[in-house]
Amino acid sequence: MATEVVTAGNKTEENIVCYSPSMITTNGVWQGENPLDYALPLFLLQLTLVVVFTRILVFMLKPFRQPRVIAEILGGVILGPSVLGRSKKFTDTVFPLRSVMVLETMANIGLLYFVFLVGVEMDIAVIRRTGKRAIPIALAGMVVPFLIGISFSFMLHRSAHDTKQGTFVLFLGVALSVTAFPVLARILAELKLINSEIGRIAMSAALINDIFAWVLLAFAIAFSENKNMALTSIWVLLSSAAFVVFCIVIIRPLIGWMIKRTPEGESISEFFICIILSGVMISGFITDAIGMHSIFGAFIFGLVIPNGPLGLTLNEKLEDFISGILLPLFFAISGLKTEINAIDGVGSWAILALVIVLACVGKVAGTVIVTLYYRTPIHEGITLGLLMNAKGLVEMIVINVGKDQKVIDEKSFAIMVVAVVLMTAIIIPFVTLIYKPARKFAPYKRRTVQSTKPDGEFRVLACIHTPRNVPTIINLLEASCPTKKSPICIYVLHLVELTGRSSAMLIVHNTRKSGRPALNRTQAQSDHIINAFENFEQHVGSVSVQPLTAISPYSTMHEDICTVAEDKRVAFLIIPFHKQLTVDGGMEITNPNFRTINQNVLANAPCSVGILVDRGLSGSTRLAANQVSHHVAVLFFGGPDDREALSYGLRMREHPGINLTVMRFLPGVPAHEEARSGSRRSNMNDPNVLTIVTDDDKEKQLDEDYVNAFRLRTANDDSVVYIEKVVNHGEETVAAIRTIDQSHDLFIVGRGQGTISPLTAGLTDWSECPELGAIGDLLASSDNAAIVSVLVVQQYVGMGHGDHILTPDSRGQQLQEHFNFGYTNNRTQIRGQQPQCHTQP
Repeated sequence: MATEVVTAGNKTEENIVCYSPSMITTNGVWQGENPLDYALPLFLLQLTLVVVFTRILVFMLKPFRQPRVIAEILGGVILGPSVLGRSKKFTDTVFPLRSVMVLETMANIGLLYFVFLVGVEMDIAVIRRTGKRAIPIALAGMVVPFLIGISFSFMLHRSAHDTKQGTFVLFLGVALSVTAFPVLARILAELKLINSEIGRIAMSAALINDIFAWVLLAFAIAFSENKNMALTSIWVLLSSAAFVVFCIVIIRPLIGWMIKRTPEGESISEFFICIILSGVMISGFITDAIGMHSIFGAFIFGLVIPNGPLGLTLNEKLEDFISGILLPLFFAISGLKTEINAIDGVGSWAILALVIVLACVGKVAGTVIVTLYYRTPIHEGITLGLLMNAKGLVEMIVINVGKDQKVIDEKSFAIMVVAVVLMTAIIIPFVTLIYKPARKFAPYKRRTVQSTKPDGEFRVLACIHTPRNVPTIINLLEASCPTKKSPICIYVLHLVELTGRSSAMLIVHNTRKSGRPALNRTQAQSDHIINAFENFEQHVGSVSVQPLTAISPYSTMHEDICTVAEDKRVAFLIIPFHKQLTVDGGMEITNPNFRTINQNVLANAPCSVGILVDRGLSGSTRLAANQVSHHVAVLFFGGPDDREALSYGLRMREHPGINLTVMRFLPGVPAHEEARSGSRRSNMNDPNVLTIVTDDDKEKQLDEDYVNAFRLRTANDDSVVYIEKVVNHGEETVAAIRTIDQSHDLFIVGRGQGTISPLTAGLTDWSECPELGAIGDLLASSDNAAIVSVLVVQQYVGMGHGDHILTPDSRGQQLQEHFNFGYTNNRTQIRGQQPQCHTQP
């Protein structure tokens, strides 16, 4: 109890205000109190249930590749009166009527800040940068469903004395016509269409659609006032327009001044962040007071914040908590309001089915009409129309506001919630069924370094996880000797994990423009990566760089990598090792998922692969602004992978700053084995002797011929040193490697998959990373004292995918083509040389 004294003129009034502080928190179960009778414990239980149910449903729907918004809405429906809420005991205990106010208040605070972040991330200038097709597609995809919504409003509307038909039409039309940009982005990523032409058009159209949706929502809210509608709505719109002008003229320059006060490279001060977060609530309060919904104020406030470091900081501080914890409350509230039983009778379910079918058909029809005008294939137009049916936050806000304003009744609300879920859920199955993109790339031959002509273009796909991977890969590519005769075309693929965060998706649409600040940390990283490679392109001749982005879950990221490699017809794919160098010279794991990606790429790559273990190659000495100096060693044991490694070393040897050492390891052969080998060689020349030529013999002969041709070509080159080491087992191999490891900064080794050699016997027993092969693992191990970078090479040997590998008529022609600027793949069987059969005693 508290006493309040109020003085008015000469009169003094004393009011007694009673409150119960004990109704917020409990004294504990040990004092016989039920925690659920108190506001805070009850709210914490409700929040926990909502988050747990949502996460369980996200996990259950993951195999069906459904967006998270569906799980969040379904979670609320399950907790609501349609499923668990049918039990009166459950409702009275967990979601009693007295708790609704607290729950809705917290849900609206979460919604307020989430909508603020949507405004921060949205870039209105994107309308000017979109292609010609995006705007008409967005408009057509809104107008037709809007007209369908108008027709259905007459079927669903139950006339009441305080609700106008026009307001109901507006709410229903907006709910059916808008497209949810974050949900669509997630669906495109799941379908692997995000980098396709249809994906780019859909993203552009959805973003434009989203901007128009907020404008329509503002009008819908303004006209939802039922009393004195015409006059009040005019005042609401005028006040809202004044608020928008105030934010643009006063707030935006003020925030710009805050940013200027922050030194470059430093984070925004906590004081400024607190002012901005308080501004969100003040904006919400103002727009709520003038008759517009509070989320409108938060959205406009977010929209006027300039893109750049401030937007990045706000996203990092708020998004995970708001979208992961508080926003699901809003969807849960929607579910708790949804009474599926309100859709009673066959007629109501028929109306629901009709709403879904005609709304989808309306989107598709509007989109197809525009795409046919632009001569797009009809199946692509239908796919685009289906994608534009993605629903999400804006639609749920529209129908929730409509229900709160008594514009939409229980039955209409339930029909709209079910329609939103089903219209979004059917997108992925239907698009998968209808849209089967044709592979527009023809089979190609140059899938290996060995088969790439030295006087032709060398195509490389460089995969990047973080900016830390960039310096070493750039140094490796510069050392790969780009020349006018043999330029290097580099496709830089930034690998981004697909998460539930909508901000990560914006990198796809907001393609980098010079001078434009990044919208989020992912895009900021991408900009740093692109800047580094573009700088490399400008300072080093005969290099062309094309940046790309792959956004997908780690489990399927290798599919994106392999698709890009095939699409761009690359010969060599470079991917970083999953460990990085620490300050004490050891190796630590950056992300265990990177290792899985590497293993999947090795198993599925359509070209040769190099895993780059960075142990300080970026710190190599530079002779000039555009010239590096490296001491490179190629370790040759034999086999296709080692021949590919030697091919890469051969290319690097052309660089004036490269010193190349080739160490070939030969097995020590006992006397009786040598006599038998000599007898076999003499018998092979005797037509009367039957000789079985095994695959192992062929590989050895290919190795021998390749090394001899290499030595012949580099005989007069002082920058090349050739060493042969005869070893008998793994220990001698390690000792031989250690004689040269301190004087080199890069080793190139073959992975040696599928080969068993006595030269590496015992080295695989304690292997940490078998995917690197015995020698690669040895050199990359933390136990290795030498700080040497390693490139582990696997040669492509697949005969599928329609590739036509060159098969010259003789081994002599094969080597001549390779070393006289015409490479071929030595790993294939040589046409015209059938297995020889000679008699052998």
